[in-house]
Amino acid sequence: MSDEDKTAEVADDDWAAALAEQETSEELAPEPATSKGKEKASKDGDHVQMAQFESISAEPTEGSGGGEDINLDVILDIPVTIAMEIGRTKLPIRNLLQLNQGSVVELDRLAGEPLDVLVNGTLIAHGEVVVVNEKFGIRLTDVISPAERVKKLK
Repeated sequence: MSDEDKTAEVADDDWAAALAEQETSEELAPEPATSKGKEKASKDGDHVQMAQFESISAEPTEGSGGGEDINLDVILDIPVTIAMEIGRTKLPIRNLLQLNQGSVVELDRLAGEPLDVLVNGTLIAHGEVVVVNEKFGIRLTDVISPAERVKKLK
């Protein structure tokens, strides 16, 4: 018998012994204390309870917003990135490296077209540039509805 055959036989015996030990420990484990989870005994004698999760259903349950007010306070402090996009263009790296002060980059938008307002990269509105107290701003002219945003995803 070669060394590889002996090693494989020892490994098979180890697996068989581990499976037999597992079956024995499951048979000797005490019944679960609660009906929610299944307890198993570890080698240290501690009992570990298996996690149980509620099934997900399409029907609203208590506290899931089915006819109740949804509390959005928990998400109000989450930071998001808002970007105003005038337009876009594609340039080869060669042309990009040749840009200097006074260069003009042609964009894919016409003058007077509305800007895009993006939140975390998702288009949510269109607007126009305004100047208030010598600072630039944007006046929203059209807000994209959530239903329209979902249609664009499909």
